[in-house]
Formats: sequence, C-alpha cells, structure tokens
Amino acid sequence: MAGGITVKDVHAKAFVAAYAAHLKRSGKLEIPAWTEYAKTGSHKEQSPNDPDWFYVRAASVARHIYIRGGVGIGALSKRYGGSKRRGSRPNHHADASTNVARKVVQGLEKLGLLEKHTDGGRKITSAGQRDLDRIAVQVAKANASE
Repeated sequence: MAGGITVKDVHAKAFVAAYAAHLKRSGKLEIPAWTEYAKTGSHKEQSPNDPDWFYVRAASVARHIYIRGGVGIGALSKRYGGSKRRGSRPNHHADASTNVARKVVQGLEKLGLLEKHTDGGRKITSAGQRDLDRIAVQVAKANASE
C-alpha cells in the first residue's frame, strides 16, 4: 500500500510542513534576500512571523501545482490572496504578491520540480512528482505510527 500513496492521500497541512522542512534541509532552494522584510501581499499589514515562510509557500505551491497542473503566476497570486480590510467599508479580495509567486516558481524550476506547461502556466515534472510522492509516503507512515 505504501507504494500507492500520493500527495492527494495525505493531509495538506502535514504534507506542506514536511516538504517545507525537506526543502530547508536540502538547502538547494534559493531564498531572496528581501524575504526578511517583505509582505506577502498588499492586503497584509505586516510581514510573516515565521522566518521560514518562503519554504512553506514553496511547498504549498508545489503541492498546488501537483494537484492542478497548468497554474500560472496570476492564478497563484489569486489563490494566496486574502481579504483587504478597508476600515468601516466592506472588505474586498486582494491578490497576493506576484513577485513572491514568481520567485517561488523560479526556484522550484531550478530544482527541476516544475516545467512550463504547453497550454501556459507550470506543471510538475516526473522527477518532481517522484520527490513529492516520496515525502507523502513519509508523512503517511509518520501519521500511521501515531
């Protein structure tokens, strides 16, 4: 059964945490220097509290593209956007930073996990799918032993 486990079979939160830890341990993902000061979107008041937020976003983007290929920067920006608080006026949706999404996708492409899709956007490579499925199996085993 362990050979048949994929990313879709494990909880998203557990998988993203495990894959973010894997990306950090490997040290291959390039982290831009500005990530310490950057907000993740115009709708945010402050930058993220987690110093490893870029790894978490990269893991989440990799999972999202694994599940739904052909995703572009604009779609990722919309996906990671949120509610813009406008004081006494009603809230509105605001997209996340496209620069963050672009740098994450470029970093994952350099690792060989993503490639350009023929219809636009990005898709997961076979090596990337193997990598993500391997982490999913580890997460499933860790959850089964608990």
